[in-house]
Amino acid sequence: MSDSSEAWHRVATGDELRAAAPVAVTAGSHQVAIFLYDGRLRAISNRCNHRGGPLAEGRLHGEFVMCPWHAWEYSVITGRGPQGYDEEQVPVFSVEERPDGVYVRTPPAMPRHLIPHKRSLLLDEHPKPPGAPVRVLGLSTTGMDDGNPRYSTSDALLDEALSHAAAAGADTQCLRLRELAFRHCEGNYSKAARACTWPCAITERDPADQLTPVYEGLVHWADVVLIATPIRWGNASSLYFKMAERLNCVQNQVTINNRVLIHHKVAAFIITGGQDNIQAVAGSMLTFWSELGFVFPPFPFIAHSRGWDAEDMQNNVKVVKMSEGLREAAHELVARGIATWRMVDATRGSKMEPMERAGRKANPVADSMAMHDG
Repeated sequence: MSDSSEAWHRVATGDELRAAAPVAVTAGSHQVAIFLYDGRLRAISNRCNHRGGPLAEGRLHGEFVMCPWHAWEYSVITGRGPQGYDEEQVPVFSVEERPDGVYVRTPPAMPRHLIPHKRSLLLDEHPKPPGAPVRVLGLSTTGMDDGNPRYSTSDALLDEALSHAAAAGADTQCLRLRELAFRHCEGNYSKAARACTWPCAITERDPADQLTPVYEGLVHWADVVLIATPIRWGNASSLYFKMAERLNCVQNQVTINNRVLIHHKVAAFIITGGQDNIQAVAGSMLTFWSELGFVFPPFPFIAHSRGWDAEDMQNNVKVVKMSEGLREAAHELVARGIATWRMVDATRGSKMEPMERAGRKANPVADSMAMHDG
């Protein structure tokens, strides 16, 4: 029987559904979410319009169910969104309680209605005209207090590298994470692999979130990225990790779709700190950025530390300020990054071009959420 033919499907007894609601059931080829509201059984599609999240697993408040993945809401009576979003609708199914059980009719009485949503700035690709200069993006991850400014060794070396690149003709920009108000990662991946999306669901839902320039810079704008961090208790800065967690939406596209968003891009690092642990910090950063798709120049980081017992931080500042060698190292780092990018860029379309990332797929059983509901 085709989906367009009307049919009633017995899904369970009334007692079973009342005890289990909200619950997902199958009616023909449709996945249906059953809710108990105002003493009546209601049936809407189990698939959220946004990213296909399972509505039966959502939280009911009043007549609206909130999708457990990204918090989109729909009425369990009309299938429509709340005020302001009420042109959006998920399918609504007719329900009948009969002596032998509860029946759901297909196709839905009210079809799915998708309304155009404002196109995310994340999808603007910042095309690069032929012959345009190399683009170098600096990411500062130190948590300095701009209201009480002081000298940052990692910022100073990053600025030195970017100034050198600009003097050589590169197009440069610098993003300082401390100037961006962005939310922590909500761990949507833990709900289901497909719940962690590109663009990030937080930026889609929260217009006040300011991580968009980082996403745009890494995926669409930059050719070379310099990431600068201080060492904090043997690790990169807390702001660095706050950003890294939000970049899971980039890496996750490889895992679930074998869709690599980062192509022909080079990353390099600047690491400074009063205490040693440089190799461990660098190793962690190399692993993370390689998983996003970046490649690295020879000698991909520069670093400065005076060792474990160098608690006199003011002297670290003096050393970096006075060090001509560190300034030259910053110049050489960005030059190596640009040279590596030129070699990588020259392989576009050739047999030398990097292959897609394979071998990391979402569990086909644990995340088999494909649903059809008209």
